[in-house]
Amino acid sequence: MTVVTYFCALFLENKKLDTNKLHILAIATHPDDLELGCAGTLIKHVQAGQAVGILDLTEGELGTRGSVTLRYEEAKKAADVMGIIVRENAQMADGFFRNDKEHQLKLITYIRHYRPEIVIANALADRHPDHGKGGRLIADACFLSGLSKIATERDGTAQQPWRPKRVFHMIQDRPIEPSFLVDISSTFDKKMEAVRCYASQFHNPGSDEPATYIATGQFLSDLESRDALMGKRIGAKYAEGFVSENIPGISSLDALILPELP
Repeated sequence: MTVVTYFCALFLENKKLDTNKLHILAIATHPDDLELGCAGTLIKHVQAGQAVGILDLTEGELGTRGSVTLRYEEAKKAADVMGIIVRENAQMADGFFRNDKEHQLKLITYIRHYRPEIVIANALADRHPDHGKGGRLIADACFLSGLSKIATERDGTAQQPWRPKRVFHMIQDRPIEPSFLVDISSTFDKKMEAVRCYASQFHNPGSDEPATYIATGQFLSDLESRDALMGKRIGAKYAEGFVSENIPGISSLDALILPELP
C-alpha cells in the first residue's frame, strides 16, 4: 500500500518552512492520539513559526467506529487546523506492530529524513497497550537513529545518522506525574477544534455505530477537565503534561518563570 503524505496548507503558504528539517516531529500510534495528548503544545510551536510534523504509526484500522478512509480524512483536517506542515502514516499494523528490528528500522528512516530537534511520543504506559508499546518503540528508534553503523535509505538515497536532542512522552488516558507542564491556555480552543475533526470517534446521538470508551458524551469534557487540572498546577487555565526519561537542562532559573496572569 502506498504511504500517504499530507503537505498541509501552511507549507504551501510559507516556503521558508522546510519539511525535510523539522523542529518537532510528533509520533504516535493512532491518528487522534497526538490531538488528544499534545495538540495545544504543537499549535504553540507552529504559531511561533517553527516547522512541526506528524507521523502516525498505524491507520487505526482496528478502531470500532469509522473506517481507514475516514480516519485519513479526519487526520488531514486536524493537521490543517493545527498548521502542521507534513503528516505521514507509516502503515504499521494496528494492534500487532512490535518494538523489534523491523519496526525500529522503518521508524529510523522517518527520523533521519525529517531530522527533528524534538520528538514527542506516546506515553510509556497507558490504558491502550499500543500506546505504551509505541512510546517505547519511538524512544528506542530515536536513540538507534544516531548510530552510524545502522544503514538506512529513503527513496534509494542513503541516510545520515540523526538523533533528536529530546524525546518527550505525552500523557494520555492514565494520570501520570509529569516531568513538566506546558501552558496551552492560548491554544486550547484550537486544540479542541482539531480533536473534533475526528467526529467519527466521539459521541454522536445520531450514530448507529457501537459505543466505545471515547464515544461517550462525557469524554471530551473529561479531556477539558484533565487539561484544566494540569493548568491549575502552574497557575494557568489549561496545560499539557509531558514525561522525560532524561532530566532536561535549562540555561538559568529565569527559564522557569511564567508570565504573570492578569
